[in-house]
Amino acid sequence: MPAWIALGGAVLVGVMTAVQARINGQLGLRLDDGLLAAAISFGSGLVLLILLSAALPAGRRGVGRLVTGVRERTIPWWMLVGGAAGAFTVATQGVAVAIIGVSLFTVGVVAGQAVCGLVLDRIGYGPSGVVAVTMPRVAGGALAILAVVISLQGGVLGQVPWWMLLMPLITGIGISWQQATNGRLRQRVGSPMTATLVNFIGGTAILVVAAAIHIAIAGPPRALPTDAWLYVGGVLGLVYIMLSAALIAYTGVLLFGLGSVTGQLITAYLLDLLWPAEAHSGWLIGLLTIAIAAGSVIVAVAPWRRA
Repeated sequence: MPAWIALGGAVLVGVMTAVQARINGQLGLRLDDGLLAAAISFGSGLVLLILLSAALPAGRRGVGRLVTGVRERTIPWWMLVGGAAGAFTVATQGVAVAIIGVSLFTVGVVAGQAVCGLVLDRIGYGPSGVVAVTMPRVAGGALAILAVVISLQGGVLGQVPWWMLLMPLITGIGISWQQATNGRLRQRVGSPMTATLVNFIGGTAILVVAAAIHIAIAGPPRALPTDAWLYVGGVLGLVYIMLSAALIAYTGVLLFGLGSVTGQLITAYLLDLLWPAEAHSGWLIGLLTIAIAAGSVIVAVAPWRRA
């Protein structure tokens, strides 16, 4: 696959990630329970994915290879736990996005992905093996972190609790690790659909238990809203996780992360511009943040000549 097509797919993944974050955040706000919103999102995606895996020959073949690999121990346990990162991602969306906004959530994810992507590429954790940590790639990651610093200007730090800003950073680290793990699993089972199914099974199990504990402690949530669009977050998650597993072998962990971050930032800026959250830094800072993040991708992928 040409690199520019894979990179375009990464940008599309970022667009869907930002839209999913806003949907799950709004569902969490309506329910007054971010964990339950995350469980609903993941659970709906799991149901659809089970139906697709049963209906499509590629899905059935992938599940067969998965079962054989687990039984013969050719698929290690750590390839099966990527859903934990997905569960934390949608839980963070449900708890924090309606308050801090999609843009602020996204730039926190940027920092985590940029740093973790460099490390995972260097040690060869991703499906494409060891990817050289060249100076342009380091500079691209540094620009992505600069975008995060700029996005926190304008008094944002004083408007929200510190832990709400830390959660997106951890989410970005988890997403980078999850994408690399899913890419490795896809190579073993030969199907991005099956790799995604494993994620949704693990993530749904974690979130259902967490939501049940939260309801037992804090009491029942509000009534389920009737707006249909609040329940499509799981479908979006299904699509972009499958795309991630299929494309990351062609880009490496860092480049895929930077491409998806660009899509996230542009979409997040438009969403927050049209639908502002409680904490936001203003349209000018948001626009500058997007420009720097886009520059980070250009710097990282440009064919610089060696001196």
